[in-house]
Amino acid sequence: MDAIAEAEKNTSGEIRVHLENYCFGNTLKRATKVFKKLGMANTAQHNGVLFYLAVKSKKLAIVGDSAIHEHVKQQFWDELRSGMLDMFAEDHFKEGLVSGILSAGQKLKEHFPYQSDDVNELPDEISFGKY
Repeated sequence: MDAIAEAEKNTSGEIRVHLENYCFGNTLKRATKVFKKLGMANTAQHNGVLFYLAVKSKKLAIVGDSAIHEHVKQQFWDELRSGMLDMFAEDHFKEGLVSGILSAGQKLKEHFPYQSDDVNELPDEISFGKY
């Protein structure tokens, strides 16, 4: 996804998007499980961010690994999620997702700027389905 590559261009942070049809139960718990299954907890600097969307359930969760979460706190994730949900409610799904990804990328850039020896640790492609 172009937005992920753009957001990661100036940071050592990693961003992933995962889509499923349904989420039954607690969305954040499910997103945290997917975060781990995708290997996002294994990045060198613990600065990965997952956007988890259960499309047909109309649920969204954002999970930031320990190092980025320490810098931005829960309020940032809550406000980011709220803004994205507002855009989704107006049928601006793509714009909402891109906006969220770029905002997360900006925060990652502030706290984890790109270094010349950085490597892209995780794929930028959207993942789908059950994990």
